[in-house]
Amino acid sequence: MIRVETSKNKIVISGHAGFASYGKDIVCASVSSIVTTTINAILSFDNNSIQYEDKNDFLVIEILKDDKITKTLITNMLRLLKELANDYPKNIKVIA
Repeated sequence: MIRVETSKNKIVISGHAGFASYGKDIVCASVSSIVTTTINAILSFDNNSIQYEDKNDFLVIEILKDDKITKTLITNMLRLLKELANDYPKNIKVIA
C-alpha cells in the first residue's frame, strides 16, 4: 500500500500500491505522475519553495515557502491523491 502522510511543512510518500506487478501498476503510475508533475510545476516557479528527496519507494517533500502558488499546487496534488485513494482504498491511503 502507498501511504501519503502529511504535516504542516512535510509530505512523505512511501510504499508500493500492490495493484499489479512492478511496471504495470496503474495506481503507482498515477501517484508518480501526480507527484512528479506537481514537484516540477512548483520548481518551475521557484526553485527555493520546496526541497525533495527521492529514494526508490520513499519520497519526502519539504515545503519551504508559504506562497500562493506552492500552496495551490500542493493542495491540488493532495486532492488528486485523495481521489485516487477513494477509487483504490486497498492500494493507497492519504493521512492528513
